[in-house]
Amino acid sequence: MAAQREMIRYFADANYYLALINQDDDLNSKVLDVTRKLRGAEIITTAWILTELADAFCQPPNREKTVRTIERLRKNPSVTVVAPSWELFEKGLDLFLRRGDKDWPLTDCISFVTMEQFGLQEALAEDHHFEQAGFRALMR
Repeated sequence: MAAQREMIRYFADANYYLALINQDDDLNSKVLDVTRKLRGAEIITTAWILTELADAFCQPPNREKTVRTIERLRKNPSVTVVAPSWELFEKGLDLFLRRGDKDWPLTDCISFVTMEQFGLQEALAEDHHFEQAGFRALMR
């Protein structure tokens, strides 16, 4: 019997999706390169990250494309979108409060809690906050 390979999993931050969608983004070519190497990997993200994505592309000409992108992510079997819950929100808020020495946004704190819950160490992120929190930001 062949040994089953463990699925490689990454957390995806909003900046990953922003750079992937926006060809004018300075990180677009780096993100495309990283994405090519992800074949077969599972991507974990949160509804809060998708909210940031929609917020960034809220201009009327972009809305339809943004919604289509979010729907594709939600239907993609390789992408897990963690639904919002009060428990996750409260854990993120607790980290936000405990790490008052950092300028981490609440959404990042929720992302860090999610990464810990899934046992993730690497993020499709450019944000140095991920590294401050002890994770590896693959887009830096």
